[in-house]
Amino acid sequence: MNQLKTPLDFFYYWEATARDDIFLRQSLGNGQWREFTWAEVGDRVRRLASFIHSRNLPSKSKIALWSANSADWLMVDLAIMLSGHVSVPLFPNQSVKTANFVLSECDVSLMFVGNCGQEEKFTEWSRDDVALVAMHGCSVETQFEIEQIAESYEPEPSSPERTMDDLMTIVYSSGTTSLPKGVMHLFSAPAQVTPTIAQEFKISREQGYRARLFSFLPLAHMAERALVEFTGLYSNACISFSAGLESFNDEIVNVQPTFFFAVPRLWDKFKTAIDSKIPPAEQDKMGVEQKQKVRYMLGLSQADMILSSSAPLQPKVHEWYLKMGIVLREVYGMTETFATGTGCFGDEMPESGNVGKPIGDIVDVKLSEENEVLMRSDSMMQGYYNAAEKTSEVLKDGWFYTGDCGIIDEKGNLTITGRKGEEFKTAKGKFIHPVPLEKQFSGLPEIDQFIAI
Repeated sequence: MNQLKTPLDFFYYWEATARDDIFLRQSLGNGQWREFTWAEVGDRVRRLASFIHSRNLPSKSKIALWSANSADWLMVDLAIMLSGHVSVPLFPNQSVKTANFVLSECDVSLMFVGNCGQEEKFTEWSRDDVALVAMHGCSVETQFEIEQIAESYEPEPSSPERTMDDLMTIVYSSGTTSLPKGVMHLFSAPAQVTPTIAQEFKISREQGYRARLFSFLPLAHMAERALVEFTGLYSNACISFSAGLESFNDEIVNVQPTFFFAVPRLWDKFKTAIDSKIPPAEQDKMGVEQKQKVRYMLGLSQADMILSSSAPLQPKVHEWYLKMGIVLREVYGMTETFATGTGCFGDEMPESGNVGKPIGDIVDVKLSEENEVLMRSDSMMQGYYNAAEKTSEVLKDGWFYTGDCGIIDEKGNLTITGRKGEEFKTAKGKFIHPVPLEKQFSGLPEIDQFIAI
């Protein structure tokens, strides 16, 4: 396995050597699951690749996925790789305006659609130049359906290789304040860093061990793709997909993942749910067995690596988890670095407020003279698609200028203090740094969200 590098290499390997292992599980939302073995995944991916070949697209065309997470999402992604093209994910609920911008900029003529969150606006969006394929959760009219493709097309028999320098995907930012930028990642990105990530996050272990992963954050985001899709693919973990918010709680309790990754908003909700059932005063008296029951209720009874990212955790929330015996670790990474950055690993206990040290030997971190966080990684983006000037603004001498400001303590732990340029000056000439001020209010139960202006 030391010679295996790209996601396709691992796909071919597990397809041949672990045919009966269940790789993907799709929740149907009623307590039922549809499971796919590696043999079934291989067959389905190859039939999808045959369909894509039948479209006679130019080599390395851009193919879009507009859907919430599903087992279909991951199989379509593999089929795009196998057929020699480039995936372009769109966020669920992405606006019609930014979706049109992405599809036009990438000259997309084929898109796979699931539950995209824009079904009511789909008629006004619909474009004749883009052929649509329905995947799991799709409720709009399409020309093709994955189930029909699986019945009508023969599996692609060849197993082509992709080189390290081939473009694998273009991941766009959400574009909430301006038109999104497309981050280009080569096949070298997962090849260079995924084995280390899987080891550090205890996903890949001794021979025969299989991690259980639970996917619900958007796969259109680089973090979910890097930490769940690619680590699962590289280590032969079993990945379960949620059917949605209504069934989420039952699903995660059913799966009891061994690795779990979420965002601060979810950690807040978990804590609030427990507080509503067990008064905080009673929580202080809980013993080890009672805390283990709480872990089970949250679906975390067997998770030994639990991560939070995308925004700072409220210190009081983080401390609550640590007291509950749930070792919640903050990690830091960027789409441009393949979601690879810093974290607290091994047996070291996390400290509230910082995002730890660089991962293994695959990431370097330093501060500029203005205390901007600079990162250098083996998984650095190739650049922004069709935006050479914007690329040159953030990639300098091999370093990525993140736009975040931070400090590094004597132990080498990084703390993010805010975004560069966020500070402002009052009428009296006093400079205000909003993030530290906002953190002082973030733990108050009376306040849900707070911003200093």
